[in-house]
Amino acid sequence: MSIVKINALTVPAEQREVLEQRFASRAGAVESSDGFEWFELLRPVEGTDQYLVYTRWRSEEDFQAWMEGPMKAAHQGGGAQGGGAGGGGERPKPAASGSTVWSFEVVQQAAPKKA
Repeated sequence: MSIVKINALTVPAEQREVLEQRFASRAGAVESSDGFEWFELLRPVEGTDQYLVYTRWRSEEDFQAWMEGPMKAAHQGGGAQGGGAGGGGERPKPAASGSTVWSFEVVQQAAPKKA
């Protein structure tokens, strides 16, 4: 079965819009990666300042290949969580003040029943 990576990003209130804009402008960077299955950016509603970046992959090897290739290249260009403009100039300040990655194996799953 698939694996899930959840990146818990600590984002101060004044940086929330910046983080969301950076993810919105990431231009589908992960969607064409081999083994990629799903992405979601989850905004906290109450009780926490952590956004969750949920990605699902066919295998750990596929995730690692993305980390060492497209993800690494995108972050070297922009420097901040979620990508950046790239192309030189001063690197923008990271929107997140902390990051923790959690790893899970999918052992059960369900989809809505068809009518």
